[in-house]
Amino acid sequence: MRLSMFKNRVFPIIIVIVLVLISCGNKTKEHTIAKDITEWQNEVLENSPYLAQIPDADLTKIVVGANLTDSYTSLLKGKSVGIVANQTSVIFNKSYFNSYLREYTIKTKPYTHLVDSLLKRDIKIKKVFAPEHGFRGKADAGEVVKDGIDTKTGIPIVSLYGKNKKPSAEQLANLDLVVFDIQDVGARFYTYISSLHYVMEACAEANIPMLILDRPNPNGHYIDGPILEPEHKSFVGMHPIPIVHGMTIGEYAKMINGEGWLKNGITCDITVIGMQNYNHNKTYGLPIKPSPNLPNDTSINLYPSLCFFEGTNVNAGRGTSKQFQIYGSPYLDKTVYNFKYIPSPNEGAKYPKHDGVLCYGEDLSAHEKMNTLDLNYLIRAYKNSIDKSVFFNDFFIKLAGTKELQLQIESGMSQKEIKDTWIKGLNTFKKTRAKYLVYD
Repeated sequence: MRLSMFKNRVFPIIIVIVLVLISCGNKTKEHTIAKDITEWQNEVLENSPYLAQIPDADLTKIVVGANLTDSYTSLLKGKSVGIVANQTSVIFNKSYFNSYLREYTIKTKPYTHLVDSLLKRDIKIKKVFAPEHGFRGKADAGEVVKDGIDTKTGIPIVSLYGKNKKPSAEQLANLDLVVFDIQDVGARFYTYISSLHYVMEACAEANIPMLILDRPNPNGHYIDGPILEPEHKSFVGMHPIPIVHGMTIGEYAKMINGEGWLKNGITCDITVIGMQNYNHNKTYGLPIKPSPNLPNDTSINLYPSLCFFEGTNVNAGRGTSKQFQIYGSPYLDKTVYNFKYIPSPNEGAKYPKHDGVLCYGEDLSAHEKMNTLDLNYLIRAYKNSIDKSVFFNDFFIKLAGTKELQLQIESGMSQKEIKDTWIKGLNTFKKTRAKYLVYD
């Protein structure tokens, strides 16, 4: 009887000790998370420049297309595959819950790159196509990305942001299928959807099917902005859509086909691997920076509104640690703006606007989530610019997709007055968009 009682008391204690020892022994492989993940997050950030933030412990709440490997690997087996990818093209490792110790644990490597994962599954990847910012996502905005060889896998890398933004017939030769897996942020002037257009067009011309692995749109919860006018088409705006379109990459690809936007109205044979548990109103924190100057959710949310400053003499935070969360210029009235900073070269901004010069502006890094495109920052900056004649540059019209916005601001129109002129175009777009939606 005593022995039985002794066993009943000691056995659970031994289990706990063993589990604790195992946990301690695995500290080099995983980090334990109780209520706060800040310490682990900071360590991972130091070791991985692409990891923007740590998502909820349950990474399976929204399952991205790339994670649904059983849905598409059979389509790739035995074929020569090309992949359009960058640092965001990953398969997430699942987090798990240790109910006995009441602690969440996440592996220190929270994801595996799609290329690496498919190679382990014996998929024949012959070529990687890299968009703006490159395969590893380190190149500055607008910086030419060169062709090369991936040092880890030895796979040739073809730049889609260098000599050509559209794959050539020669570059697509001997490929049976092209996979597109890029995390977008839902703004017309973010160039990944322009790369999508050109890859679809090239594949259509070469009669090569495309597989699109869908990912959430972090700005998919609203639609706003002027509709692009055809005469202002450029790589930062190729289609007659508003600045914030509210679609995922997969939905947008369907629209490109359906609206006949490819050359000569041709269509691309696409298969979209949709997500699980996603809708357009669901909040999704991007776990990997989509580009060097969008480091967190706040910057991504403010980006559609603050990117207008790229077409002015105002710095939008490039050359700081708060890209697209602050703005300022030496040409703004310092009696109006009490926030100041000095841009300096950093990763993603080798030559920032107003490098080394004191700028006056506004800090929006604590801003609440926005559900609309806000013109007030731009309007206010123009009104308080020391020399309005040099406020706008030629790039502004390309970003806006219309000459009207600049004229409206210069004439003193309010945000409401300007937005009222967008209503008709937005209503027409929403009807078109509805035909291609995959998610609620």
